[in-house]
Amino acid sequence: MTPEALGVAAILYVAAMFLLAHAADRAASAGRWSWMNSPVIYTLSLSVYCSAWTFYGAVGYATQSGLEYMTIYLGPGIVFAGAWWGLRHLVRVARLHRVTSIADLISSRFGKSAGLAALVTLIAVVAVTPYIALQLQSVQMALSAFAEPGAPLPRSVALWTAIGLAAFTILFGTRNLAADERHHGVVMAIALEAVVKLAAFLAVGAFVLWGVADGPADVLARIDRIATTPEGAGWVIKPDRWVVLITLAGAAVLVLPRMFQVLVVEASDDDRLRHAGWAFPLYLFAMTFLVLPIAVMGRDMLPASANPDLYVLELPLSQGHDRLAGFAFIGGFSSAMSMVVVSAIAVATMMANHWLVPVWLWLRGFSAQSGQDGEDLRALMLNARRIAILAIVGGGWAYHQISGGTSALAVMGIVAFSGMAQVLPAMIAGLCWRGATRSGAMAGIGAGALIWLALIFLPSLGLVAAPTMPQGIDPFAAAVLLSLGANMLLLIVLSLADFPNPVERMQAFSFVHAIAPDSRARDTSGIDRAEAMLTLARRFWGTDRALAIFSAAAEAQGKSGYLPDLTPRFLSEFERELAGTVGAATAVALMAHVAGRGDITVADLMEVAGEASQARADKQRLETAGEDLARSARKLQEANEKLTKLSAQKDAFLGQISHELRTPMTSIRAFSEILMEPLSDADRARFATIIHDEAARMTRLIEDLLDLAVLEAGQARLIPRVVNLHELIERALVSARATLPGRDFAVLRDIAAEQIMAMTDADRLLQVLLNVILNACKYCDAAAPQIAIRTRKRRDGVIQIDIADNGAGIPPRDRALIFEKFSRLDDPARAGGAGLGLAICREIMEFLGGSIAYLPGQGGAAFRMTLPPRPPGIGGDEAKKAVRSII
Repeated sequence: MTPEALGVAAILYVAAMFLLAHAADRAASAGRWSWMNSPVIYTLSLSVYCSAWTFYGAVGYATQSGLEYMTIYLGPGIVFAGAWWGLRHLVRVARLHRVTSIADLISSRFGKSAGLAALVTLIAVVAVTPYIALQLQSVQMALSAFAEPGAPLPRSVALWTAIGLAAFTILFGTRNLAADERHHGVVMAIALEAVVKLAAFLAVGAFVLWGVADGPADVLARIDRIATTPEGAGWVIKPDRWVVLITLAGAAVLVLPRMFQVLVVEASDDDRLRHAGWAFPLYLFAMTFLVLPIAVMGRDMLPASANPDLYVLELPLSQGHDRLAGFAFIGGFSSAMSMVVVSAIAVATMMANHWLVPVWLWLRGFSAQSGQDGEDLRALMLNARRIAILAIVGGGWAYHQISGGTSALAVMGIVAFSGMAQVLPAMIAGLCWRGATRSGAMAGIGAGALIWLALIFLPSLGLVAAPTMPQGIDPFAAAVLLSLGANMLLLIVLSLADFPNPVERMQAFSFVHAIAPDSRARDTSGIDRAEAMLTLARRFWGTDRALAIFSAAAEAQGKSGYLPDLTPRFLSEFERELAGTVGAATAVALMAHVAGRGDITVADLMEVAGEASQARADKQRLETAGEDLARSARKLQEANEKLTKLSAQKDAFLGQISHELRTPMTSIRAFSEILMEPLSDADRARFATIIHDEAARMTRLIEDLLDLAVLEAGQARLIPRVVNLHELIERALVSARATLPGRDFAVLRDIAAEQIMAMTDADRLLQVLLNVILNACKYCDAAAPQIAIRTRKRRDGVIQIDIADNGAGIPPRDRALIFEKFSRLDDPARAGGAGLGLAICREIMEFLGGSIAYLPGQGGAAFRMTLPPRPPGIGGDEAKKAVRSII
């Protein structure tokens, strides 16, 4: 096979992964993702641990060091098989706090420190960039094995590989701004890649063991012979080095950004680990037991100049099995692809959350109350992550180009392990020790990282000389022990000398005991603050997602509408939701700015004093009962306030109706008496016109009253037919312009989205649309008034119509009563008529089986109308008859 053919195969493979990820994302968005949430898919996604360095480098490692390559697999196997309960605790805590990355976990535990998150992000970037360069080098190196002698590959192979992988990562890692940072499409692609690379490695291993060698006995005999030669000296087991490498590999499966992403962030719950605890070590064993036969046979049968990392490819090629070698190339490419994609997603999330977005918001000055013209924070977050992905993959390619693909890359796997391992002491202490403090974690991670940089990272690049150690002491093992020892010493000493602040104590209790935090806020009231938070949520998650969160919270509190009380529980839950998007540190800053959250005081810590399980259970029962009583009391209070206001509004309504009826009747009577007198034709026509207009005014009022009475009594007649929603909206806009010819307003519409066929009472729906649009035209006080009309059909068939203006909106105190029939705004000039319009609209929408509601936090007055797929009481036969009537 030629490199060109393999390049085409790799492109087709990426295209297949693209289609699979796209299909998985679509299935997840449609709610058909339960099959993707299985333990099998989760376990296979963990195989991202096995990168191209593992696929190719394990054989090269075994060629040089014998059984030492097994430490790469023993560490993760021990962690999963022996400490799965600890992993479950980690996942449970991460889900409680909506953790998005390893940096976010450390930051959230230690007082939601932005500085600590930025430091962990820096270590991750430094560690992962050369590791990505290694993956790009592996692809180019593997292709070179298929090239003709004397025909080197162009160096652009690594560039095009980087571009393709960056594009795939951006397409499926930054499509949407999820509140939990889960990427179903990417996980499905990784699961399939896990099967491909395992099958490819097993195929080559089986071929070598039984096709090239004469079975396991032959391989064992060759191993005994190698052990007696001078070259076998490197195969001697060194206990200190083994312990260090096993520890680093075990740490890597927890703290490497890509592993934390699939192990923690992508986990829907901690029960996934029940199966992964035995299945993932089994997967690692399958990738392990054939490494040594490939290394031994490659060493014996291939030229001394052959690259040991490429024995997986060169052994099949040397035996004329080009297709098997091509299959192995795809397996190695899968390993590189999954590592680069997941690492880029994980580190880009860290860079965006803890570097780019906080700096951007600080430079620009953030304001949640910027209305419809506010900056789209979803776009800001997604663009920041896309820039970070390009920077990470581009940095890996640049490192590859600068280093020239030298052998220094061969050691970068274990170097990256040792770098990220500096985060492990703080993570373990944060999950197990309530006394660990931010200052101890910061000092420990910082000191360990500096030692790692000086003694391991820079020497691996050849920039400084490796440290000299006494005879018999492995330099790498000593450097790792020194860095981790200094890290743990500073963490413990400074934590014992320091006293954690209230935020750290609250977070420590939550992390150690896996209990959801319930922080207190200084100010827990205010509709304006609640609306500001809703506006913030809308700018991050979109209108529908934000309204769903706020309406659910309001309903849980026993309130109607979309704005809950800013209780401590709601503020804590909202902050965790926000942290799932922007990280804990940035979420704290945003909450302080928008919701006015102050520092937690010592008084706030009283709720964490009772740690006994029985006390917590009693407290939980009391809280549940108290919440039920508070919810009922809040409902009664709200109903009482509404009835009190409605009583006053009723009196005002009756006075208004008397006035509205008396005024035209007085005019009609007076001008009728005048018509009895001799008048000129011009005066007679003028007075007759006045009588006609006043009679029409009175008739409209009476018709509104009768219409409302008929609707409330349930005696209205439904005339269903199929109509194009676009046509109704167009008719409503034309009528509004004709009714208010002197009122100019711009209309923002999506004509294509309005092409929805609806079965409903078209005249009644038109009446609602016209009323809402006329209200927007009349009362929008913006200098350049505009109306935005948005329509969509949800998955359940429900049609949704949003009509919003860009004015000041309706004051919060009036929103609870705007749909009541006795309700008018305080300003008579703005009320208009008898104030029956929205009351009739509500009755009509309920009559049609839908609803109408006021949407807060949209920057102006906004209303949402919903319609069912068919009106209530209309069966399938009647629906078909209505459809046939228009054909």
